[in-house]
Formats: sequence, structure tokens, C-alpha cells
Amino acid sequence: MQMPNLPIIELPTAENPVNGDATLKRRLPSWLKRRVPADGYFSLTDRLIDDLGLETVCTEAKCPNRSECWSRKTATFMILGRVCTRPCGFCAVERGKPEPLALDEPERVAEASERLGLKHVVITSVTRDDLPDGGADHFRRCILAVRERTGAKVEVLTPDFDGDLAAVDVVLSAEPDVFNHNIETVARLQRKVRRKSAYETSMKVLRYVKDQMPHSVTKSGIMLGLGETTEEVMQTFGDLRAAGVNLLTVGQYLQPSPKHLPVERFVHPDEFIEIGRLAEMMGFDHVASAPFVRSSYHADEAWLLAQSKHAGASE
Repeated sequence: MQMPNLPIIELPTAENPVNGDATLKRRLPSWLKRRVPADGYFSLTDRLIDDLGLETVCTEAKCPNRSECWSRKTATFMILGRVCTRPCGFCAVERGKPEPLALDEPERVAEASERLGLKHVVITSVTRDDLPDGGADHFRRCILAVRERTGAKVEVLTPDFDGDLAAVDVVLSAEPDVFNHNIETVARLQRKVRRKSAYETSMKVLRYVKDQMPHSVTKSGIMLGLGETTEEVMQTFGDLRAAGVNLLTVGQYLQPSPKHLPVERFVHPDEFIEIGRLAEMMGFDHVASAPFVRSSYHADEAWLLAQSKHAGASE
């Protein structure tokens, strides 16, 4: 499928990383500069997360949407600690030797969800290759605790569990409303971007979830700007659809620090719109495609839109 010519901004050199430095921030294209929203519920959310000793991917992964989401009283809870066992080249989450599991974490996540009044709760985690089940039972306990206390829909964004389908079964036993696992990038760039993860392992997990629970909602996401080609992106979308994935997120990769992979190019918002349109033509129930889109950005709205589409199709 041929993409039309769309405006993009090339990153001139690898010496121009995107991080927190004010000088470098001025080099960002205009569409990647955004105003901080009014405080809203930001302070309340910040205090609540701190009071309950919880981690969020919003903070640990330096998500550019944190101010907006926290002001809306939404956050993506990150369980299994704050130290990851995999050294991915794009991710700001700390890596190294992880701490022991906090057995009361499911109850704390449930309490935070209740106090924030959440109707759609997103739970993700670091990768824990040191645990026999990769943390799958901890995911199960968190899902059940949140649902019992709040009745909310629960979306999980899991690691690949190193392809252990028995671990995936443990998560599925709690019947999450959305099962998300990110492919992150195209097949050619997997070793460079994800290093200890594999494209086919991720696809296997997504296929398995849909095979086991055909009516489940599955989701995946990809970053642009790491050196992928349009043809590779379309191939990845095709592979995700073949695996039965319903929801797709497409966003701009931003380098969290000089130690991480450099941005190869900034993708223009018009190109994101066109890529999203082509993805929707492939049959995804919902596609979120824009520079600041991240895995759980407005996840509740994506789920509702997908449900509405299914309801309309059945009438």
C-alpha cells in the first residue's frame, strides 16, 4: 500500500536527542510543544498516588501526557515494582535487580481506583523475568481486587511473559476487559529497540489471547520515528490484524535521555492522520494515531468507541 507524500521533519543528526534539556526542547517541531493544562485534579492524583505508595508508568516512563491525564483523575498503575529486568533502548523505566513483590499492592491499586472514582482502570508493569510466572498471578490479583472494589472495567498492558502461555492463562483467568501488549516497533528494529524481546513472541501472545477468548478486546501499540519504513509499518498492522487485535495506538517516539535511542525523524501530524486512516481500513475497531498518543491515552474512550462499533454492527 503506497503512502502519499506527506510532510515530515528529519532529525538532522544523532547529536540532537530529545530530552529534558531546555535548549534541546526548543528544537522540537511546533506540534510537539504543548501547554501544561490547568491543575484540575493533578495535585489530588499526585498526592493520592504518593500516599498509597504506588508507581505509575506516567512518571516512570516520563509520559508527555501526565499533566493532562492526572488533571482528569486518570493514571496508569505500574505494578511489580519500578525496576525492569529488560534493557530496552527506548524506555525510561529503571532497569536492574528488582525488589521483592509487594503483596498488598493489589489492594492499594484497588483503593486508589476507588478514591479516584475510575470506571476504566489501566494496569501495566515492568518486565519481571526473575519471577517464575513473570508476575502473571500478581496481575490476576490486581484485576480481581480492582473489579471487586470498584466494578470498573480493567485494561491490562502486559509484558510478553517470555512467551509462556501458561502465564498468559493466569492473567486471562481474571477476565480483563482489554488485554494490551505492545509490539512497539517493526520486525526489523526489534533487536535494536526491545533487545531481549522478539516480534514473533509478541504476536504469539496476542494470537493466543484471541484464540482463547475470541470475544475479548485485544490491543497493541507502535512507536514511529525509530527508522521504520511505511511498508514495514503497514506490514506490522497487517500482522496485528491477523492476530485478531482490535485496538491500535500509534505515537511518536521521544528520546527520554541521551542514553536512549535517538529519534530518527519527527512524524508530521498529517502523516499520523493518514497512517491512522489506512489502519482503520484494515479493520481495527479503533485507531488512535497522533504524535502524543501512548498505549493507555484516553483508553476508556477507545474501549467505548470499540464497543459502540460492535453494537452498531450487530443491529
